[in-house]
Amino acid sequence: MIDHGRALTGVSLVRAGEGLSMWVVGDTYTFKATGESTGGVLALMEASIPPGSGPPPHVHANEDEAFYVLAGVLELSAGEETFAARAGDFVFLPRGTPHCFTNPGVDAARALILAAPAGIDRFFHEVGAPARPGEQAPPLGPGEIDRIIGGAPRYGIRIQPPADTSTPGAGPSEGESK
Repeated sequence: MIDHGRALTGVSLVRAGEGLSMWVVGDTYTFKATGESTGGVLALMEASIPPGSGPPPHVHANEDEAFYVLAGVLELSAGEETFAARAGDFVFLPRGTPHCFTNPGVDAARALILAAPAGIDRFFHEVGAPARPGEQAPPLGPGEIDRIIGGAPRYGIRIQPPADTSTPGAGPSEGESK
């Protein structure tokens, strides 16, 4: 017996177009599996990343992360490497690897992102905003980056704030060169 969206029987089915969607860092993340539905084993989200969007550099201490690009291109920086991942490409990032990604294209990129164990799903729910169907996420702003930086340590995530926000300490201080 399949339990639609709940792991009461150990089997979970989330249909196409279903799952809670959150706006985080200018992207839309739709959760297909959460810690609650998998007993903490993993979280899986379908990401829609608009052109020029993506998270600031960060490190996960608690989970490994994997990307499977469904459409478009993601430019990933991981450790000392930067590379393009295209539709059909798979990328694995072990925990502790500094990374970020952006969409260099002109159309939204789409990817499945798996985190194991789960936990990032709770972080996204805490710092994100519920997505409105049919609308693109608003760009990352100073208020959101403050929420992300404030919440990240509770989930074993270290964020390197982007230099172009007005977040205190994110860019050069007065008197420093830009």
